[in-house]
Amino acid sequence: MTAADGLKTALRERVLAHRDDLLSLSRRIHAHPETAFAEHRAAGWCADFLRGHGFEVTAPAYGLDTAFSATTGSGPVTVALVCEYDALPGLGHACGHNLIAAAGLGAALALAAHAGELGLTVRVLGTPAEERGAGKALMLDAGAFDGVDAAMMVHPCPFEVAEFRSFALGTLSVAYTGKAAHPSLNPHEGRNAADALTVAQVALGLLRQQLPPHWKVHGVTTDAGTAPNLIPDRATAEYEIRASAAEDLRELRERVEACFRAGALATGCEVELTRPEPDYLDFRTDAQLVALWQDNARALGRPEPLQRDAFACTDMGNVSHVVPSIHPVLDISGGACGPHEAEFAEAAVSPRGEQALLDGAVGMAWTAADFAAARRA
Repeated sequence: MTAADGLKTALRERVLAHRDDLLSLSRRIHAHPETAFAEHRAAGWCADFLRGHGFEVTAPAYGLDTAFSATTGSGPVTVALVCEYDALPGLGHACGHNLIAAAGLGAALALAAHAGELGLTVRVLGTPAEERGAGKALMLDAGAFDGVDAAMMVHPCPFEVAEFRSFALGTLSVAYTGKAAHPSLNPHEGRNAADALTVAQVALGLLRQQLPPHWKVHGVTTDAGTAPNLIPDRATAEYEIRASAAEDLRELRERVEACFRAGALATGCEVELTRPEPDYLDFRTDAQLVALWQDNARALGRPEPLQRDAFACTDMGNVSHVVPSIHPVLDISGGACGPHEAEFAEAAVSPRGEQALLDGAVGMAWTAADFAAARRA
C-alpha cells in the first residue's frame, strides 16, 4: 500500500513552497564550513529553522554540543530524517553535506503538515561528525534512534544509487615509545621508535598479499623523529582499515595490530594502540524502504539507479544495523567529479545539486508516507 496521489502532491507542494528557504539554508551552510564536532552555526541554523516551523527542538542533544533532535506529530509510526552538516578540513563542503541537511529539513517540513493523517511521529536528527568522529554511532548509543521504525537520508554523489553499500571502517592510532640516544656516540643505548614503525609497515606490506580484495589497510606517519643525529624515542601513525562487513573488520584489526606489536617486539620499544573513534559499520539497506524509494525516485524523474559495490564509509551504517534504513545517493555532477574533490564543493551549490536537494526532500517525504501507509494496511 502506498500513499494517495493527492497526498503526495500536497507533500511536494509543501517542499516547493519553501524552496527558497531551503536553498538559502543550504548555501549558508556551504559558505560557512565547519568540521567535526564544531558545526555550531550549521546545527543552530537547522534547529532554528525547525523551531520556527513548530517542531519541538532539543539542542544540544545526546551529549554532543552540535547535535539536535526535533519532533512533531504523535503517531504510532516514527520516522527519523537524518541531517549531516559537517565539512572536510581544507575542502569545505566537498561532500555536499549542506544538501543533506536541507533535504532532511524539507522532508520533515512536508511531513509535519500531514503527520496526523499519516499516523506519523517525525523525528529530525542533526548528526555531527560524519567525516571523522562517528557522530551517529555516539548518538545511537545515547538513545537517539530508540523507538524509530525507519531512518533515512540522501547523499550527493557523482552517480545515482538506490541500494547503497558501504565498507565497515576502523581507525587506529599508533604510538611507539623508545629511548633517545646519539647515533654514533652511544647508539647501542637507544631504542629507535622510527625503526619500530618501519618494521610494522614492512609487515603490513607483506600482509596485504594475503588479504582478500575487499580488505583495505592505509595510513600515514605523523611523527618519526626531528633530526638525523638523534635516535628518535617517539614515532606515531594514523591508520584506517576497511572491510565489507563488521565481522570481517574485527579479524582484520587483529591482524593489523599484530603487525604493530611486531615492530615493538623487534626493536625493544613499547607500543600503544588506541581507537580514536567508534568503528563505522557496513550499511545494510532495508528492502521494503528501498523499493518504496525507487518507485518515488522514478516518479520524480531521477536517473535510473546503478548497481555499485561498496565504495565509501558512513556512520549511517551503524544506524542501519539497528533500524530499517536507506541511504540513496543522488547524482549532482554527472560523473565529472566526486566527493572529497574541490570541484565537488562547487557542485554542491550548483543548479544540479540544488535540484537533487529538492528531489531528495520530496522523495524522502513520499517514502515516509508510503511506509506509514503500509504499516496501517
